Amino acid sequence: MSYGSFPPEPGRRGGTLAIVLVALIPTCFVGWLLWSSLGGSEDDGAGGADGPTASSTSSPAPPSSSSSGASSPAGESGKPGAPGKALKGKVVVIDPGHNPHNRDHSSRIARLVDIGTEKKECDTTGTATNSGYPEASFTLDVARRARTLLEARGATVRFTQDGDRPYGPCVDERAEIGNKAHADAVVSVHADGAPAGERGFHVILPKSVRGGGADTSAITAPSRQLGERLRGEFAKATGSDPAQYIGDGSGLDVRGDLGGLNLSTVPKVFIECGNMRDSQDAAELTDTAWRKRAARGIAQGITDFLNE
Repeated sequence: MSYGSFPPEPGRRGGTLAIVLVALIPTCFVGWLLWSSLGGSEDDGAGGADGPTASSTSSPAPPSSSSSGASSPAGESGKPGAPGKALKGKVVVIDPGHNPHNRDHSSRIARLVDIGTEKKECDTTGTATNSGYPEASFTLDVARRARTLLEARGATVRFTQDGDRPYGPCVDERAEIGNKAHADAVVSVHADGAPAGERGFHVILPKSVRGGGADTSAITAPSRQLGERLRGEFAKATGSDPAQYIGDGSGLDVRGDLGGLNLSTVPKVFIECGNMRDSQDAAELTDTAWRKRAARGIAQGITDFLNE
């Protein structure tokens, strides 16, 4: 718009007003450029990524997580909260105790095999609750649940048997499966057959033995660490107490007469999840919800050990 289109005020010359207006235009233009550069326009994203201007009276924007030292998500740190990464690259062997079909092959599982320090039966049928729920069925159920949890965390999980063999394997072969897999951890899942009235779980650790094909000197220390993590997480997940009828009541028992431990060259423990011959323990062992918790405790104990 041209300012010269307005008529001059009375008593003043129109040219004077025009000169003044022309002189003001450059000054106004420079002022607009300065204001724009400071973020004053509503269309330039004021208050966005650059935050408020220096002349603003509002409080400063809070720092972003990248500048506040916030920790990375669990998925990047490898914690158990990151199921896909926590155990990536780890090999876990789960050994479900006994085999549901052992009872159909009594002569084969009764044959003796060398466990290094002596000879013992290839395997046994395991125990059962008074109502007839077999230990072999319990161990397979808990082992499969633990496998699902561990695989979700990225581990490679192998079984010594998955109910898919006619019997066994024998205790020496069970150990060999873990050895050949170069397992980072092996857990043999069991339930005890102690007298009624005795309750609780316990973890069996390998004794330091040498003899024949047995030499556990290299695995006793890491196996104890595995056992301790397993004991703590199993108790937390299930609410069960360590058995008082065996060992010193600590929930840890050291043995040198089990072929699955004697012949192992990788960290390995047994867990006796409860006493099938006690009615209170049996009520838990036969409960699906409790077995889920038992599997969670086993999986978390293994995870803790492998993340040390």
